Amino acid sequence: MKVLITGANGQLGRALAATAPGPHESDRHEIAALTRAELDLADADSIALAIAERKPDVVINAGAYTAVDKAESETDLAQRINADAVGLLRRSCADIGARLVHVSTDFVFDGGAAHAYRVDDMRNPLSAYGRTKAAGEDMAGPDALIVRTAWVYAAGGASFVATMLRLMRERDEIGVVSDQIGAPTWATSLARTIWGLIANEASGIHHFSDAGVASWYDFAVAIGEEAAAIGLIDRTIAVKPIATEDYPTPAVRPAFSLLDSRATREAAGVDPVHWRDNLRNMLQEVKQLG
Repeated sequence: MKVLITGANGQLGRALAATAPGPHESDRHEIAALTRAELDLADADSIALAIAERKPDVVINAGAYTAVDKAESETDLAQRINADAVGLLRRSCADIGARLVHVSTDFVFDGGAAHAYRVDDMRNPLSAYGRTKAAGEDMAGPDALIVRTAWVYAAGGASFVATMLRLMRERDEIGVVSDQIGAPTWATSLARTIWGLIANEASGIHHFSDAGVASWYDFAVAIGEEAAAIGLIDRTIAVKPIATEDYPTPAVRPAFSLLDSRATREAAGVDPVHWRDNLRNMLQEVKQLG
């Protein structure tokens, strides 16, 4: 199977390329992981040309405009990348009979639910980023596989984990929001799930995050403890819980964005792994990378 991945330099793009079924698997994949220079989601001609030239069987759209706060002032660019580009990908895939896999976000919800969000719960995005991602879901069409996820991090690139490790080396105390609830998701875990969904020919909307529940404060405390345990930082520092109102940002974030992933795990054939276990796995990668 020929698979084209957009956003190859992003956290998920790298993880998808690294976890793709290899030469010893029964289903061998030929992977074309394209960077922004090779397929620019803000450029309609770039999208059409890349897909027409490579003629993939599956396109995984792992690229996105993810600068949540900047999207409030760069809404047109976020719309082009997160929504308009998805419609162009859908059209190009239809031209060659390819399947489209599109990655979306918990930000399509408003955080007001009293239960883990199900795929059929009403969307009500609070931010420009969330609105453009919701529009992208609509642009993907009814035949696409859409995977919503949340709080993604990886060993390389910018992420909450990387930011916390840097601050823990520089400061004696940090404040982290404690009233936003979700589940951290290791990019490698998400990538393996997406490959499982593709292999099992899943379609429609799916939710996936690692198992368990956390606030950003809980996540930060765990990062400090786990990083100190393996020598990534030489001390644990005080992590102070703060309220969202004490850390104002241009974009409004959902206060609760836990995703119900049970059906997705079954459809992908993957077992639940607690987010702290996967955090530990990721930090070991960081240590190995030096």
